[in-house]
Amino acid sequence: MHIFIDNKSGMPIYDQIYTQIKAHIINGELKEDEALPSIRNLAKDLRISVITTKRAYEELEKEGFIYTVAAKGCFVAPKNTELLREESLKKIEEYISEIVSLANMCGIGYEELIEMLKFEMEE
Repeated sequence: MHIFIDNKSGMPIYDQIYTQIKAHIINGELKEDEALPSIRNLAKDLRISVITTKRAYEELEKEGFIYTVAAKGCFVAPKNTELLREESLKKIEEYISEIVSLANMCGIGYEELIEMLKFEMEE
């Protein structure tokens, strides 16, 4: 698993870790019950605070992407298909909002937008 920290990004470091690990889980790079690096080791590898790494892991656990076993570490949680579906729906809604904004700026109406969507879904 590779995690890249962009210090020039406006995104907090814990959020960058959280987002990248979540993406690795969703796209299947990290498998169910696979061990994650320890909080200390990840912090050391990324040259960041243990507290920052701990916060990212806590967020992942709170959202059901990982689980912790005392004295053993953190592991990828079994995929909750409903959780993944909700994540996807949230992304779709964000994209739709952007599309509608762009369409309004360009003067594209409802019917034309629906035609564009139908065309894309047929491919």
